[in-house]
Amino acid sequence: MTRLYPMLLIAGVLMASCNKLDESPSSLITASQFYKTQADALAAVSAIYSTLNTDAAGDFPMYGRNLNLLTGNASDDQVFSPSNTNTDVRALGTATYVAANDRVKKNWQQHYFGISRANIAIDNIPSIDFDTTTRARLVREAKFLRGLLYFNIVRFWGDAPLILHDPSSIDVNAQKVKRAPKDSVYAQIIADLTAATLLPKTYTGADIGRATSGAAHALLAKVYVTRREWSKALAEINEVTNGGYGYALFENYLDAFQQKTKNGKEHIFSVQFGTNLGAKNSTQSLSSGNFSSFNAAVYPGDLPADSTLFQLFAATDTRRDVTFLTRIYNAATGNYVIFSPARFAKFIDYSLTPLTNQAQSGINFPVIRYADILLLKAEVLNELNSGPTADAYAAINAVRGRANVGGLTTGLNQADFRDSVFLERRKEFIQEGMRWFDLSRRGGSYLYDALKKIPAKTGAALKDTLFPIPQSEIDINGELTNNPGW
Repeated sequence: MTRLYPMLLIAGVLMASCNKLDESPSSLITASQFYKTQADALAAVSAIYSTLNTDAAGDFPMYGRNLNLLTGNASDDQVFSPSNTNTDVRALGTATYVAANDRVKKNWQQHYFGISRANIAIDNIPSIDFDTTTRARLVREAKFLRGLLYFNIVRFWGDAPLILHDPSSIDVNAQKVKRAPKDSVYAQIIADLTAATLLPKTYTGADIGRATSGAAHALLAKVYVTRREWSKALAEINEVTNGGYGYALFENYLDAFQQKTKNGKEHIFSVQFGTNLGAKNSTQSLSSGNFSSFNAAVYPGDLPADSTLFQLFAATDTRRDVTFLTRIYNAATGNYVIFSPARFAKFIDYSLTPLTNQAQSGINFPVIRYADILLLKAEVLNELNSGPTADAYAAINAVRGRANVGGLTTGLNQADFRDSVFLERRKEFIQEGMRWFDLSRRGGSYLYDALKKIPAKTGAALKDTLFPIPQSEIDINGELTNNPGW
């Protein structure tokens, strides 16, 4: 999907540098002075997508590594790698991070940078004179992306600045925004995603990978599940499963994470990655540390929290050997290097030769897979009916069946079935940006209790159920206050 690969939109202020001196200068060159054509509108929306898979400052992409440092490394799935000397990453892996943590700040900045680009597109595209159908579609894509970004923000930080327009003034004080109540943020997310449900069902050619109406319904379902609005969640899930989208599970779990099958029938929405992006690839950032050394005493890359994560999987579970790497062949010695503990391997592109050349891979990052919707359906039906129904069992057993672990037997009560669904989610979505969110949305001390079970995270506290507002943001914006305990 060429149009959505990383690109940077050149600001209008740069384009104005060649103009003659304006005898009536204004304090700010507005975006409306730049966006004039359909090409400008397309570029504006592509610029939003690019905030998901690249970073203007040359850092790791949001959906390549940085998001995972909060959702995976800060959860009970991971700790830091023994070879990792980055103190901020190590602090996330040990639940000892502070408000000045650089990775927390980077996630905040990347999300609001994407929102800024979405606001520019939403504000300016409607006034551009070109095909009305395409114009409406582009605005809806921008709203989908803004909804996704705010959904991450409200789950990470709770109350958050709700910014819906780009600044019209260079007055610094005018740009200081208070945190809006999380219910207000959710209301905007729901409004944006509802608008996005009018997007096309499918695309062709270079447009494959753009947000669809199915993706909007699926993300709305996740929003309503997080808010425990079960009936609304089920309505959105039914739109996804019965709306004629053709979504289905891959027969082979590995196909959900390979370049040759990306944007396939299980992929409802994925962040698009191109080939030969080096450290900017999702594969390079999440799994390819497995190949930086054949020395079994060195552990490049992020590791499972401990062996108990690997041991959750039955030996017959086809997800285990896709998710973890336990050994790798060293052609130089003719022997296998054994990894203990096992290393993450889900985003390894096995079509590459040699396998160590992962920087060439273009594997996408799946944000929403059909398996997610099936497990949400099982969860929602269990909550709505005070216990699992036949359809709830069918939904979870479809995922378990693909994994070759057999179906759940009937007769579970509501609490036991709920635990089974969350266990299945943990095994299904390792390193897919969900574990911390799943622990958090269960409420109470559930996240805290899970973290405390990990030896490296015994310092976890109840305040860790929300991340801190970055200290640097509070320092420059006196209107911001931090979350309790921070």
